[in-house]
Amino acid sequence: MDPTFWIAAQWILLAFVASLLSIRLGISVALMEIAIGVIGGNLMHIEITSWVNFLAGFGAVVLTFLAGAEIDPQSLKENLKQSIVIGLSSFLLPFILGMGVAYYALGWNINAAKITGIALSTTSVAVVYAVMVESGLSATRFGQAILAACFVTDLGTVLALGLLFTGFSLKVLGFAVILILAVLIATPMASRIFKLYSGKVSEPEIKFVFLVLTLLAFLAVYSGSEAVLPAYIIGMAMAGFFLQYKETLHKMRAIAFVAFTPFYFIKAGALVSVKALVTTSGLILLLLLVKVAAKFIGVLPATKFFGYNNRDGMYTTLLMSTGLTFGTISALYGLTNHYVTDTQYSAIVAVVILSAVIPTVIAQRFFFPTLANESVSGEANDEINTTPLRAKEELSHEHP
Repeated sequence: MDPTFWIAAQWILLAFVASLLSIRLGISVALMEIAIGVIGGNLMHIEITSWVNFLAGFGAVVLTFLAGAEIDPQSLKENLKQSIVIGLSSFLLPFILGMGVAYYALGWNINAAKITGIALSTTSVAVVYAVMVESGLSATRFGQAILAACFVTDLGTVLALGLLFTGFSLKVLGFAVILILAVLIATPMASRIFKLYSGKVSEPEIKFVFLVLTLLAFLAVYSGSEAVLPAYIIGMAMAGFFLQYKETLHKMRAIAFVAFTPFYFIKAGALVSVKALVTTSGLILLLLLVKVAAKFIGVLPATKFFGYNNRDGMYTTLLMSTGLTFGTISALYGLTNHYVTDTQYSAIVAVVILSAVIPTVIAQRFFFPTLANESVSGEANDEINTTPLRAKEELSHEHP
């Protein structure tokens, strides 16, 4: 008997439970899905099949595209300097410090140390974007500056992995040329397709966007890069175009959050071994402290330089401390190519996933920014509020 539907039912059940708990507890659904994934992986032993891997991978691609597409071009231009500085600060110090601690303090070989530095330097665009959407910050200049900084950080991660391990081949050069061409022609093609078919029941314009994303993802992987990188770039390239098609963007967001991203976040949690957390707890705690401390040393002073107050600076720093997509990709690359051992891999992945949860929960609970009502147009936006905050208020009324 084909168990596909039974496996699918387990995954969808976990996603459903995560949504309910997210609403009741006032915690971002992305973080709740990761937590539920830990339970599913360790108690239910849910199976990660090839189709689960695809849905999870495509979820990361679509989420990353949306993060780029929702950045207002004018806002990006105004925040470009601070996004670059914060993004580079978020990458460089964790990379150097993480590599140094792994090599000198833990005695790992140089390749394992490099993988550790790369994994600890990452910031998760997927997690940050999911939180931004739920909290309404994706519609503010403040939130868009953070999303742009996340991209700068992860671009540094991809370049570091390429320079230190994979090198730059003719495939990479060819992919770079194709990506440039895609940036130039995607918007004109989309403009024509959207003009002809927008509003149809079959939504051909959304299928066109998904086609572009899957083709670029395939070419990225084929060239030795990562599928999510071109998604962010093409998203940013089409951001101005989507200003006139916000409804379509919202439909894509709904499709992603219902059909794809639960698999991505639940899978991330399922990869965490509770046994490994216990047996290597000291190592995990050390590397987690290194990652977060390095992010604070690098990012917090940069936020002060650009005039952020204490609350907004702490919120930005905590979100820049998150990790998931590129961190797990880097760790898996190291394991596949025998640069790290199984124990080292488990510890690094645990640190990356814990960093997606702990800093984000602290940021949302205690440092929600004072700039939350500053829309991209510079006007106050009374609609902006956080789902978690609303849930907390509802619970407080129900249980005085």
